[in-house]
Amino acid sequence: MALNGRVLLLNQTYEPLGTVSVARAIIMTFKNTVFVEEWDGDRVLRSVHDEFPVPSVIRRRDYINVRRRREQSGMKRSRIYMRDKFRCQYCGERKGVPELTLDHILPRSRGGDNSPLNIVTACLKCNNRKSNRTPEEARMPLLTSQSALRVKLERVALCHYAEDRAEWRKYLFMDVHDDRDIMERVHNERRRA
Repeated sequence: MALNGRVLLLNQTYEPLGTVSVARAIIMTFKNTVFVEEWDGDRVLRSVHDEFPVPSVIRRRDYINVRRRREQSGMKRSRIYMRDKFRCQYCGERKGVPELTLDHILPRSRGGDNSPLNIVTACLKCNNRKSNRTPEEARMPLLTSQSALRVKLERVALCHYAEDRAEWRKYLFMDVHDDRDIMERVHNERRRA
């Protein structure tokens, strides 16, 4: 098992916090700072003398308030690309990361900010063509509505990773029929606390 896999990290309340590396997840397990909610099948991490089962989903034992930190943290280029599905929001072509850039809908030189609502994925050709203009001025309408850009970037990244990890879907509320199971767990945890 390679160490470059990802493990879903949940808050004590089952709120998704993000992902951590396999190595980090195993260390957190050894330090007893997390519960293992799901194992990654029969996968194990082997050392010279031991085998360690690989977790797929872990949950913190202590609650951490991350809302304030998330609001203050900077955005990540890759999360914008994931949100926009690696497609230029002007021409609609899907491109590889080296061929993509981030474009400010309202250019920074004209008062635009760095919020995810003002930044979209653009191919190099479209970004150069749009230059220091608004989409209307450049006659390059956005393919995605402004309301669609409001999606939380953390959720976009988690859902992107979960496409290949069926056991994560219920923790991300991607399957409606699994919602009751999660809510029941949260309710039971609160009762025990």
